[in-house]
Amino acid sequence: MYQEQIKAYFAAHRAEITADIAALVRVRSDRGEAAPGAPFGPGPRAALDRFLEIAGGMGFAVRNYDGYVGAVDLQAGPAQLDILAHLDVVPAADDWTVCKPFEPVERDGMLYGRGAADDKGPAVAALWAMRCVKELGVPLPKNVRLIAGTDEECGSSDLAYYYQKERPAPMTFSPDADFPVINIEKGGLRAHITAEFAPAQALPRLTAFHSGFKVNVVPDTAEAVVAGLGAADAQPVCDALAAKTGLAFRLAETAAGLRITAAGTGAHAACPEAGNNALTGLLALAAALPLADCDGSRKLRALSELFPHGDYLGKALGVAQADELSGPLTISLNMLDVSETGLNACFDCRAPLCANDGNMRQVTARRCAAAGLALEDAPMYPPHHVPADSPLVRTLLDIYERYTGRKGAALSTGGGTYVHDLENGVAFGCAMPGVDTHMHGADERVILDDLLLAGAMFAQAILELCGA
Repeated sequence: MYQEQIKAYFAAHRAEITADIAALVRVRSDRGEAAPGAPFGPGPRAALDRFLEIAGGMGFAVRNYDGYVGAVDLQAGPAQLDILAHLDVVPAADDWTVCKPFEPVERDGMLYGRGAADDKGPAVAALWAMRCVKELGVPLPKNVRLIAGTDEECGSSDLAYYYQKERPAPMTFSPDADFPVINIEKGGLRAHITAEFAPAQALPRLTAFHSGFKVNVVPDTAEAVVAGLGAADAQPVCDALAAKTGLAFRLAETAAGLRITAAGTGAHAACPEAGNNALTGLLALAAALPLADCDGSRKLRALSELFPHGDYLGKALGVAQADELSGPLTISLNMLDVSETGLNACFDCRAPLCANDGNMRQVTARRCAAAGLALEDAPMYPPHHVPADSPLVRTLLDIYERYTGRKGAALSTGGGTYVHDLENGVAFGCAMPGVDTHMHGADERVILDDLLLAGAMFAQAILELCGA
């Protein structure tokens, strides 16, 4: 019921919806210096103000929670459904080709700009879904609230603040992932591995190594300096490893020693298989070079043996495992700093439902200890799972199937969303299966027809979940 009216509504308002998204994309909202009323900087606060201005102009009751989040209510009445979206974005580099990151452009049915897909476009689609329901005039006994956050990309402290003041609705979905429905978000572990060693005197020796800037990002570059080794000696090893791994190695002889740079492909730690880890590649190279035998080089080789290049399933570490519902464990070594007196590494593990402290963290600790390395005593964080046969998941899957004509299924992800700590929360859209939105990358874009269809599904979900 109402499906054709809802689809027609979104088609009729395509230009206005696009304009609202573009207005938000023009606000640069990556995290900045905190200020009064702007806990995450002026950019996120400006995006929040603009969003609430748009929502207020539609006649909705809005509330600003001290610059942390904004709330938009369809109506008064008991809470039934929360929709969680966010207005902050990741920083943008200068490698965009279609447009500048904060100067949106519509081309070939797609809107380009930072935040168009993650998550300003979906936030606007959800807002227009509420407007659609309002203008349909269907009486609903329960309320839907759209919550627009400003710190999703940097830890979700915005939601922590909000939930100190408000209770979650009985049901929640976040349009910040993929269709059909993501009902499982893996748990995991992010922890440091350290080692100390006496400075080596013999040559050749590695004097420095650096790679990685965030634990949840597979690094695309890595650099090391080796004293007492010439480029002619290292080149054959580089060539062999480049052929094996697909990485590119560059050598430069300097006063400090031979500088070796590795170039790979970055990726999100939730899907390390999508990248080519420059850190583990350069670590493998260091392990293969004819370094003098000393405590430091032995521990570097041990670290490389525990995290060999290309092993993102944790086989060498002894933690590989999988289950039918949530899939395999993944793990990637994403940060490493080495000096002449020690090393500090950090890995990101996304663990399935079957993983636990005993079969993951304790195994890692034992393997590290046996190699003379120390694992930080950090706890695993739990997975999130809403049963696939729950009313929320079944309703959303049914709507997806009716509106798209595709078969729906409940999915698992290694990524995390706003709903990770909510008992009855799932991710619902906005990206269609197989669509690459270039999220977090250059030329981020959203397919407008897909976004309008997502908005239509959100409107149907409001009618069915709040109408019971």
